[in-house]
Order: sequence, then C-alpha cells, then structure tokens
Amino acid sequence: MNCGMRNAECGVPQASRSDRQRGGGIHSALRTPRSAFGFTLLEVLVALAIFALAAVVMGATYINVLVAYEAATRRIDYWEDLKFVRSALLTEPDRVKAEMGDELDLGDNRRARWSAEIAPTETTDVFAVTWTCEITDPKRNAPQKTSQQFRLLRPTWSDPVERSQLRENARQRILELQAKASK
Repeated sequence: MNCGMRNAECGVPQASRSDRQRGGGIHSALRTPRSAFGFTLLEVLVALAIFALAAVVMGATYINVLVAYEAATRRIDYWEDLKFVRSALLTEPDRVKAEMGDELDLGDNRRARWSAEIAPTETTDVFAVTWTCEITDPKRNAPQKTSQQFRLLRPTWSDPVERSQLRENARQRILELQAKASK
C-alpha cells in the first residue's frame, strides 16, 4: 500500500518502539490482552441467575395459561349445559309440568335440576318466565345456580278463557287509541 505519504498519514497504525524492539511489529499492537479471552466466575453466576429467573417466569406463565384454558373450557361446558337444560323448558307443552320443572342427567356424573315460575302478561299467549337451574358437578365444590328471566310465546300454556279476555282487552285498547287519533 503506497499512497505517497508516510504510513501514519495513510491511516495505517504504527507500531510503538517497544513493539518493534520485541519484534511484534504492527500486528502486536492489534492483539488483545490474554486475560480478556474467558469469563470470570462472577459473570457466569450472574448469567446463570438471569437464566434461572427467566425460566421460572416462563414456567409460571405457562402454568397460568394452562389454568386459564381449563377454566375457559369449563365455562363453555357450563353454558352448553344451560342451553340444553333450558331447551327442556322451551319444548314443554304443558304449563303445569313446566312450572314443576325436571331433573336431567348431563353425563359425567353431572345433574341439572330446573324449575320455572310462569306468569301471564297482557299480551295474548306471551308469558313472563323466571327460570332457575342448579347444576351439580363432582369436579366442583358447590353446585352452580343460575336464574334467568325472559318472555316466552307459548300458545299451549294459555287458558282459553284468559286468552279470549286478553284479546278483548287488546281490541278495546285499539278502539280507544283510534278514537283519540281521530279527534
């Protein structure tokens, strides 16, 4: 490499006088000291402690994910059981039997007991239902209880006399509203 200048001006490092005397030349100036090639015991212990802490955190996180997954699966199973038991009420054509409720086997030693309070509304064939359900599962300490309120259109539950009275009341309200609107 000949740039027309001295080596120091070309950017080539110059060996010190002591390096030249030892015979090292330029290359010995670039060498690292011998003590920098290994790790000290303290560095190894710190790295090991950081690794152990990360492993513990990752293990705890993994366990939490598994527990959350199991809880979500149980919750989905519970809602599926509720839908199944509620369908027993929705398909019951007899009002008296629907109010008494029933007990169902859900499999895996799980049992469901349900009942309903049924009240007529001012609308023909529509009933206000308060449905209660209790599911016992041997995997749980206590039974799970649920209560839901909803309205249900069920012509088979209506009493013919009450139905005709409700229709007459609705007809009277319509006539009153029409009379007010025509004024």
